[in-house]
Amino acid sequence: MTSDHPVARAIAASGWEQLAADLVRLPSHPGIERQEECVARTLADWLRARRVACTLDPVVDGRPNLIARSEVGGSGRTLLLCGHTDTVPLNDDAPGVGFSGDVRDGRLNGRGACDMKGALAAMAAAIAALALTRSLADGAVVFAAIVDEEMESLGAERLVASGLRADGAIVGEPTSNRLALGHKGLEWLEIAFLGRASHGGTPEAGINAIGAAARLCAAVEDELVPRLASRRHPLLGPPTINFGTVRGGDQPSTVAASCRLALDRRTVPGETYDGVVAELREILDAIERSRPGLTTSVRRVPGGMATLEHRPTVLDPAHPLAVAVEAARRTVTGRAEAPVAFPAWTDASLLSNFASIPCAILGPGDLALAHGPDESIPLSEIEEAASIYADAAMRFSAAGAPA
Repeated sequence: MTSDHPVARAIAASGWEQLAADLVRLPSHPGIERQEECVARTLADWLRARRVACTLDPVVDGRPNLIARSEVGGSGRTLLLCGHTDTVPLNDDAPGVGFSGDVRDGRLNGRGACDMKGALAAMAAAIAALALTRSLADGAVVFAAIVDEEMESLGAERLVASGLRADGAIVGEPTSNRLALGHKGLEWLEIAFLGRASHGGTPEAGINAIGAAARLCAAVEDELVPRLASRRHPLLGPPTINFGTVRGGDQPSTVAASCRLALDRRTVPGETYDGVVAELREILDAIERSRPGLTTSVRRVPGGMATLEHRPTVLDPAHPLAVAVEAARRTVTGRAEAPVAFPAWTDASLLSNFASIPCAILGPGDLALAHGPDESIPLSEIEEAASIYADAAMRFSAAGAPA
């Protein structure tokens, strides 16, 4: 789709720039009552003003998913455009650009501009332009703006439970408009060590939980990390493990009776939650045997997910969705860039693994700027993404019966 295509012209004239700025100016991070509601209602008002039918589905505490639809029917495919309406909070030590929504040097500034209110504006512009120009030859496009991706993915879980069906989805996380075919799974685990306190002058009378935790960290580096490296996936690379926090002990002259480690474990296809825990448990059991009286436990970090496992997802590059998205991307951008893996976890995992919706990941913005104090996004990338979404929808929906 070139810039003179009716859909591209409709996107350019839709007012998406103001919508993107308005969305950034609406805080939607944890700690705000009815957290994402204003973002969802702003999107709904914008779409309805352009005669796109949409509904708001309260997920929890008045926090709604927005669902919009444009369809022709027939035997064509349905493409889902999916993005999240929540953001992380401002950085405590450096609020940076805040929620400004200002445009400077062609960039929209503010929390969520890149992750991912720019993509939400692009998706809204795409579905509105498709509806206005009646450019879908067949099939349907659904736009879902959902809550809580940054925390437990309650919005995506609601989408899965609702029975929403689509033949493919584009999740609009920031990839600088490159096609990402998948990402690793994610587990946040907490490992607790319970030893026995004693005076620091008689450490032999106690069981040092911090020392036991240190043994685990060393064993993981020496034994488990090489094992993970041998499981390299051709797209996603090797699974990884990272110890993110450690908390333990009371004061320097007391043998620490307790310690807790929290870790980030990224998984690749073929790995399971039970397998991840079993590998850690094997090391922990050996540490317990070497320190009689020590006990250890492994559990998921509370609040890291609702109910559905955060598994890896990979889209076959030959799948009709991947073919349509890549063709649209190259046509709109003129750039020949090989598909990549996305380095973070996304709601594509839940859609693909639990709703059987194949997912591509593509959106405007640079992930390196997400969650940072100077978050911003080029306006040109938002408009480019809108054209890619619309072009991909036309190609995918008209490509014949669902694959």
